[in-house]
Amino acid sequence: MKTTINLPDGLVEQAKQRAAERGCTFTTLIAEGLLLVLQQAAPATRTPLPTWGQKGDLVLVDIEDREAVWQALDGDGWK
Repeated sequence: MKTTINLPDGLVEQAKQRAAERGCTFTTLIAEGLLLVLQQAAPATRTPLPTWGQKGDLVLVDIEDREAVWQALDGDGWK
C-alpha cells in the first residue's frame, strides 16, 4: 500500500544511509522498524496459570499435558 508520511529531514537521511549500508530499500527499513515498534507495544498483561499440584479443593494441571488433563477430569482428584 502506498502512503505519505512526514518525517524530519535528518531522520530520513539517516534512514536512507542505513538502508544503503544494509543493502535494502528505504521502504523495507521503515517497514521493519514499524514492525519492531508494533511487536514491542503488544500487551503482555497475561498472568501465567498455575500448572501443577493441588491448592485447597482445586487440582492444578499443566494444560499442555493431555494425559494429566484427562486424569484430572476422570480421576478422584477432580472436585
